[in-house]
Amino acid sequence: MKIKITSKTHVQPNKPILGKKQFHLTTFDLPYLAFYYNQKFLLYKFENLLDLEEPTFQNNVVEKLKEGLGSVLEDFYQLAGKLAKDEEGVFRVEYDAEDEKINGVEFSVADAADVSVDDLTAEDGTAQFEELVPYNGILNLEGISRPLLAVQVTKLKDGLAMGLAFNHAVLDGTATWHFMSSWAEICRGAQTISTQPFLDRAMARDTRVKLDLASPKDPNASSDGDATAEPPQLVEKVFKFSDSAIRTIKSRANSVVPSDGGSKPFSTFQSLTSHIWRHVTLARGLKSEDITVFTVFADCRRRVDPPMPEEYFGNMIQAVFTGTAAGMLAAHGPEFGASVVQKAIVAHDARTVDARNEEWEKSPKIFQFKDAGVNCVAVGSSPRFRVYEVDFGWGKPETVRSGSNNRFNGMMYLYPGKAGGMSIDVEITLEARVMEKLEKSKEFLLVEEEEDGNKLSNGNGHGHANGNGFV
Repeated sequence: MKIKITSKTHVQPNKPILGKKQFHLTTFDLPYLAFYYNQKFLLYKFENLLDLEEPTFQNNVVEKLKEGLGSVLEDFYQLAGKLAKDEEGVFRVEYDAEDEKINGVEFSVADAADVSVDDLTAEDGTAQFEELVPYNGILNLEGISRPLLAVQVTKLKDGLAMGLAFNHAVLDGTATWHFMSSWAEICRGAQTISTQPFLDRAMARDTRVKLDLASPKDPNASSDGDATAEPPQLVEKVFKFSDSAIRTIKSRANSVVPSDGGSKPFSTFQSLTSHIWRHVTLARGLKSEDITVFTVFADCRRRVDPPMPEEYFGNMIQAVFTGTAAGMLAAHGPEFGASVVQKAIVAHDARTVDARNEEWEKSPKIFQFKDAGVNCVAVGSSPRFRVYEVDFGWGKPETVRSGSNNRFNGMMYLYPGKAGGMSIDVEITLEARVMEKLEKSKEFLLVEEEEDGNKLSNGNGHGHANGNGFV
């Protein structure tokens, strides 16, 4: 794939932000400093190929995006800032228009004239578009010296690829897609954004936590400390669950009342994720007594007391853990796993959120991937994010994916399906041998329910992986 970077600039808010703005990172933000930048990839096909010719592309596409970005940064100016530490060693995000070290958002333009949109959707892995997304392998801590947001716009043979890297210590998925939809809104002609971000991080948590984090550990570090151990070969796949497939999965989970009698009907999320957890566990071939952990990065905006607004700009996620013996998942129907997931999510209330924060503040711990749990299935992103409504003026994206950062064995990212309805796309990273078994599982794929072969589709392809996370 021939890709040429043709320009690299930095975009600041169009109107100067007066004064020095400083916001200390909260207990919800800090654990992610040693994760990698959170990458997103959006692919657009142009109906009018004349829009890809010069100077039209530069004037009508690139400049339109940069102008819109400068406008939306007037509201989301934290993304134009940088990470810093105060005199007590407390991390913060700061913006100062007069600080020469603050460059704004990195904005690159590239050309890949021989690459088509279809070329980039032919496989499931991220290797084929890795060069189209900035900041591969860059830790969030590097936001001290790098921009907090990097954008790469690549002109294709028949469309446009937009790769983005967001500093995950600064914002979560809810805030990411609020920003993206606001940017698109301005590019479509709006004079102001419809929903203002809520920027006061102290309202989420005002505890000051000192961190000594000059050189964080690799989040991929093994749990046994054996640096010589050969890591397993991981592959990626996107399973596209149709509206009817999701309804079938949800109906099956709710067809049997759990023996405890106290459960509410299982949600779409609980039904689907437990379906995946059960079948990944079966494909791994674990012993009956082996523990398997389910982890979800849950949005806490409505869990805390008092609740935070949906427009809160920052991280408001917390990892929710649960687990069971592999044999229990195998021996029971789908309602068992759904009940385990539901209980963990329901129990994660305001008191639990506060207790987790207080525990972390007493003994701060920077997350590594192994902390997701043994034999884990971990869930990030959310099918509630309206990713296919990010229209900058030339139509909705053909596909939305995560990049190659923050992927590990058992990590999956959920996106709404482009087909709409209840359809959901599941990006998942697993060992090659496990993925092979999962692809052959008729029960997982619901093939016995398919009369025309279209109920659930899945691509074939692999590569290596990415991520972001929130429900």
